[in-house]
Amino acid sequence: MGKKIAILASGNGSNAENIMNYFKDKEEVGKVVVLLANHDDAPVLKRAEKFGVPTVTFSKKELEETTKVDEALKSYGAEFVVLSGFMLKMPERLVAQYPNAMVNIHPALLPKFGGKGMYGHHVHEAVIAAGEKESGITIHYVNEHYDSGNIIFQAKCPVEPTDTADTLAARVHELEYRWFPEVIAETL
Repeated sequence: MGKKIAILASGNGSNAENIMNYFKDKEEVGKVVVLLANHDDAPVLKRAEKFGVPTVTFSKKELEETTKVDEALKSYGAEFVVLSGFMLKMPERLVAQYPNAMVNIHPALLPKFGGKGMYGHHVHEAVIAAGEKESGITIHYVNEHYDSGNIIFQAKCPVEPTDTADTLAARVHELEYRWFPEVIAETL
């Protein structure tokens, strides 16, 4: 069996579902062994159920002030951690436990449009407001700072003159679906 993968997510979880679907028949490469979410009612929890992936929920306080997440990752034998739409900053103690084995995806071409508060539509609005001609995705290792870990992969798409945050988001999301699972598999 390949590496044991844990996914951390905060919300809807379409990217997390895409990753679970990708690895469901690729256990020789990797297997999603647990999904952790920081909201008890996050739709991603139902998505994990469809794949028979166990789930663990936790609060921001538990992430920052206890070892609940650390212990869950350890109990499932997680060897690789994927942040997929996870909106909280990872504590340094967790980052240190997964050197070059914790990745995140960002909906822009880092180092531009990254950092605290730069997520979702905020990113796409900033890209458009800056008059950028292209945007895309960045898959990077997680370190102790927002969106500043070493870049593993980037894919680009055009920013059209008529784009809104929604139309640009749709184009960027297509890149996420296309590349995130494959890059994870290559990085394992």
